[in-house]
Amino acid sequence: MRTLAAALCLIAQPALAEAPATSPRPEARAGAVASTSTSSSPETAAPAPAAPQSPAVAAAPGAPDWYNVDISRLAPARSLRPSLRTPGVRAAAARLLDRQAAGSVCNDPAIQGERIGNVDGPGRCGIADAVRVTSVSGIALSRPARMDCTTASALKTWVDRGLKPSVGSEGGGPVSIRVVAGYACRGRNNVAGARLSEHSFGHAIDIAGIGLADGSEMTLLTDWDSADHGFQLRQMHQAACGIFGTVLGPDSNAAHRDHFHFDTAVNRRGGGAYCR
Repeated sequence: MRTLAAALCLIAQPALAEAPATSPRPEARAGAVASTSTSSSPETAAPAPAAPQSPAVAAAPGAPDWYNVDISRLAPARSLRPSLRTPGVRAAAARLLDRQAAGSVCNDPAIQGERIGNVDGPGRCGIADAVRVTSVSGIALSRPARMDCTTASALKTWVDRGLKPSVGSEGGGPVSIRVVAGYACRGRNNVAGARLSEHSFGHAIDIAGIGLADGSEMTLLTDWDSADHGFQLRQMHQAACGIFGTVLGPDSNAAHRDHFHFDTAVNRRGGGAYCR
């Protein structure tokens, strides 16, 4: 029996060696529906679906060449989104913010100066919790002006909404404000014995001109009625109405022929603005 089994094995070996190199199972048809069988056998599991491919652009008969271009090939090689700021730019921006915060007053980085506390004056004159302002929204004051924060905030609003839009880019844009009066214990219109001016309480500022980047200046004395800057100065005057409680200019009286007077008196007690 062992001899017979050994003989049968020798006969079978050539048959195994001559087995076909490929499986006789027919190949799956292209596009055939995946099998729904739940069998876990590797041999019967449905093949994983192929990744979707961009559809080919079918040529339209008789259409010009540009019509049949594959638009996917026209996509930019890289994103058009600007790159992130470099570490150097971020560091410079951080230093600028630090300097602004260090020199800011009235809890506003756009108002630069120093806090000087209470300013005492004769009689009723003086300022409670005063600040000395040197620049507002990047526009330098020709000289530091003492005032309270209500007035400083109004000045900043006027610079942003009135001064800068009125000047625009003319002469390279505004760079300075010529201040002719801030805090001063005196009567209205500098008249001795008159009712105290709002300057006496740090509620007012007087402005005579606007300096431009090219070195020129718009002045109320020479340009209020001029063809060059008259319209812009009148726009600034109008923009101040409502921001400040009292707005006076060259058309109000002779005492203001050469400057704007802005104060916040009405802002505190209510009522409409007075603009002249």
